[in-house]
Amino acid sequence: MSERQHERTYDEAEIKARLERELPHWHYEDGWIRRKYRTHSWKGTLMVINTVGHLAEAAWHHPDITASYAWVEVRLKNHAAKGITDKDFQLAKKIEEVVHWQPGKDGSALEGTPAEDQRFAYIKYDKD
Repeated sequence: MSERQHERTYDEAEIKARLERELPHWHYEDGWIRRKYRTHSWKGTLMVINTVGHLAEAAWHHPDITASYAWVEVRLKNHAAKGITDKDFQLAKKIEEVVHWQPGKDGSALEGTPAEDQRFAYIKYDKD
């Protein structure tokens, strides 16, 4: 048997508890952990899709993605394990970290996109 067949899958209660604790903007529905990212336009939508695609390929764990003009939904589950595993939680955390990175707020030398000029806005950041 391959290593993938031995990956631990989580039950619904464990998934919901872990999402609440670690990924509060994600939810569990129909066997997937999910997150919808709101964007300002098609440009932002494509940036999110490409970011998720890069992270998924680097991780070798690929989500399902649905998109429209101003949003992207990312859905994760481990097909080989037939459920939600640590791979799903870890990739979701990395996606959150990268998509919601705001260098202008972390004290770095990188200033981030100008908040006062909406022409440059592309992600609708979470308020909390």
